[in-house]
Amino acid sequence: MSAAAPTGEEARERLAAAIRRISGVAVGRPLTEAQLHEAAGTLEVVATTLESVAEDRKRTRRQPTPDMDPSELFDTSPVIGKSNPVAPPVTVWSVEGEDGRPEVRGEVTFGYPYEGPPTCVHGGVIAELFDELLGVANIITSTPGMTGTLTVRYRKPTPLLTRLDLVARQTGSEGRKSYAWAGIYHEGVLTAEADGIFIGMKPGSMLDIVTANALTADAPVVDAEFIDLMAAPTAQPG
Repeated sequence: MSAAAPTGEEARERLAAAIRRISGVAVGRPLTEAQLHEAAGTLEVVATTLESVAEDRKRTRRQPTPDMDPSELFDTSPVIGKSNPVAPPVTVWSVEGEDGRPEVRGEVTFGYPYEGPPTCVHGGVIAELFDELLGVANIITSTPGMTGTLTVRYRKPTPLLTRLDLVARQTGSEGRKSYAWAGIYHEGVLTAEADGIFIGMKPGSMLDIVTANALTADAPVVDAEFIDLMAAPTAQPG
């Protein structure tokens, strides 16, 4: 009996996982020039085929809510997105903190594409990881916001190709500002940590940003949900 056909998301995650494997080999493993040319030719055909059959629009992006599983918040994220081949991806989940509020825990193994200094994770990748972890920590405590300030402290080199454990929590809020902390651990040792200040968006502000960016983009950058919002008439004060 044949297995059930994968859903759209399962198929997209499968494609992303295959591309990750190719990236890891292409970046970090020795291959002959002939092998590289052969692989490039095959992948160029695949890329051309996908571009030709894809609809000329941006697919709808799932909007995050505090009650969602943290791992499902951003399926297209370059950090935790299972559907994004750029993401390692990082695995995250929610736990109850000492104060009874939800906190983020996670784990990741960074492969060859994320290498900076020899055998170490690139510092820019670490900063990107922190930005995402802090953002998730705010979302699951119902205080989402845009990054205002991100301060990263690199305690020691973070190693490549080994499990890293992740912690993130919101540490406070004041008005539209939320504060959060995150850390990366290798075998129980803190290798890097970060503090962030996030700013809650005023009603309508995100729509204004999306509308402005859509005017300068060279390709479809707004999904159907935001297109509908942009087309909706604005209520005028009475």
